[in-house]
Parts: sequence; C-alpha cells; structure tokens
Amino acid sequence: MDRAASIQSILVRAPNWIGDQVLAYLFFHYLRKSFPQARIAVACMPWVSSIQYQDLVDEVVVLSKPGSGNVLEKFKALRLDSQRLKLKGPWDLGISLPNSLSAAWLLSWAGCVRTRGFSGDFRGWLLNDRLPWAPASTLHRADAYLQLLNGLLPQNLGQVRGADLFWGVPPEAAEIDLDPGIPGVLKNGFEPQKSWGPAHSAEIPPGDYWVLAPGSAATARKWPLEKFIALTQLIIRETGWPAVVVGGPAEAMLGKTLGELPKVLDRTAQGAVSNSWPLFKNARFTIANDSGLAHVAAICGKRTHVIWGAGDPKRTAPIGAGKVTITFNPVDCWPCERNVCAYEGAMEIQCLTGIAPGQVWEDVQRGPRRAPEND
Repeated sequence: MDRAASIQSILVRAPNWIGDQVLAYLFFHYLRKSFPQARIAVACMPWVSSIQYQDLVDEVVVLSKPGSGNVLEKFKALRLDSQRLKLKGPWDLGISLPNSLSAAWLLSWAGCVRTRGFSGDFRGWLLNDRLPWAPASTLHRADAYLQLLNGLLPQNLGQVRGADLFWGVPPEAAEIDLDPGIPGVLKNGFEPQKSWGPAHSAEIPPGDYWVLAPGSAATARKWPLEKFIALTQLIIRETGWPAVVVGGPAEAMLGKTLGELPKVLDRTAQGAVSNSWPLFKNARFTIANDSGLAHVAAICGKRTHVIWGAGDPKRTAPIGAGKVTITFNPVDCWPCERNVCAYEGAMEIQCLTGIAPGQVWEDVQRGPRRAPEND
C-alpha cells in the first residue's frame, strides 16, 4: 500500500516570518499536489495570516499572540493553541516548517500521530519523524522546506523540482515545462489573487512607477535612510518615474520622510501584507532591503533588486517568477547572518554602509552578478 494513501489529515506549522512564508510556496504547492484529497490546515502567527496560500490549504488557524514576552505567557498561549488544534483533529501528520522547540511542541500537543520536522533546537524528542539538520548547510531555504516532503510523496507523483528549476533560474529555464505530465517548471505558478485574494487598499498609480521597500526587522539588513533618499532622487531624476514606498506600521516614519520628496507616494501602514501585491505586480521594478517584502515582490513576478546586508544570499535570497538581482559589499565578516551587527561606530554594518546609491542604480540597470563564494 502506498504510504501516502493513509494520510487523510495534515497540520502544518507555518514559518513565522514573511520572507520564509513566501519561500514555503513550493512546499505547499507539492504538498497539495501530493495529497489532493487530504484535509490540510495551516497554523500561523497573525502577521503572516494574510499571505497563507488559501488555494492550497483547507483552513488557516491563526495562533495567539502572547500579551507579553514573558515565558509563562508564551507557554500558556502555546498550550491553548494546541488544545484548540486538537479539537479540530484528528491529524494523521503534522509538519513543522520552523526549526523551533515551540513549533514541535504545538504539533505534539495537538495530537498529530506523526510529527515531522528537522531535529534542530533540541526538539528531536518531540518529533517521531525526524530529519537531520545541518546548520552550516548553504541549501536554499525553499529547498530545505521541500526536503520535509522526502519519503512522503505518492509513488505516482513524479519528479519534484527544486526552487531554481521550478521558477526558472536563470529565467529562460522556465519558459518551457520540460514534461507536461510532471509537476515542475511553472514560470507563473503562483497567482496572488487566487492565493491571497483581492487587495482592498492598494492604490495603483497611473503609468510607469517603481516600488521602494526600505524597511527590515533586522538592523543588520537595513540600508541607511539617507542613502535611500539619494537613490530615490537619482532614479526619479534619470527616469521620471514616481516611486511608491511600501511597508508596515514600523516603516510609517520612513514612508513619511521619503514621501516628502517630489514624485514619491507613501503607501506604508496600509493594511495586511497581502494588500501590497498589486503594487508589486504592476511596477517596473522593486528595490528593497533583505526583507519580507523583497520576497513578496519576487513571487509576484516582477523584477526585484535587493540591497543585501548580513544575510547569506545562497540560503535566503528571494526567488520567484520575477527576476531577482542584488547589490552586496562582501567585507571580511560577510555574511555573518546576524540580525544586529557585532561592531559599533565606523565599523557598524559596513556590509551596507559601504554600498553607494549610484552603485545600486548601476546594478539595477546592469542585471545580476554572482555572489562571491564563502566558506
């Protein structure tokens, strides 16, 4: 008997961050393709609920946000969420995309018969179907999520293609599906309106425009505001195209400052993340920090350029139907993958402060260049 045939209900713990959730698209695509008749539910944090793939899952369960960072409060919220999920069961299979102890705990307490995930963060004892985790691996996160499907897929599914081949990297690789009978190279496989629904608050400017996403949750990935101002003035001067600034409530002050420039429209803090997809999809291009919105722009299918900070592009670069390019400054400590720079003063975030606005605009016009190899 095909092992997959016995799986009728699946609970997935979704990633916690916008970029990781976007990178999980291939996982959800192949999960639904593998189990077309199964009931699939996804449990997620509130800030990523609007970008769950509604067309690939049957139910989205939004987890509680603890009232404080207190460990006891987090534990209580976890316990209540797991009890709520258990009542929605039974669950034949639970899959944890985050490598956290709490995600594995949630699936175990929710009563999943089979709990699968990577064995990092000292959580192996909560997973009865563990996969080894190699922290030093340079495997792209989209492909790491796909590894969680190894051994689960029905025998008749055919070949599962990795992120590069699915989206087409380089882009011309996605022009033709190599085998119509095998899931694989789908250049426009993601449809935002189908997955995320219609956007209710995105006002699209008439004519040509470009999008600027200057925010990031990590300071080691946030290019200085004065450089964004200089870049914006340079691009508008050379192209005449207005800029649309996007971001959440945390970027409202950035949007206000940039919105004071001529031909710049502030569209920050205007609802759920999913509302921004028409702005990305209709823009000439998007320029962003290494942030969740860079991933949203890429999966929406338009050209995306990332001003790269402390992250490792081999592991977390945006990938999607849109062409992605980056500007980076590989100093000696790059990529440290820290959220906060270890240095202070003149040495602080040299990987970003060493990038000039003119260099970014040249890179946008020139196209991709290969990131240097790192150990």
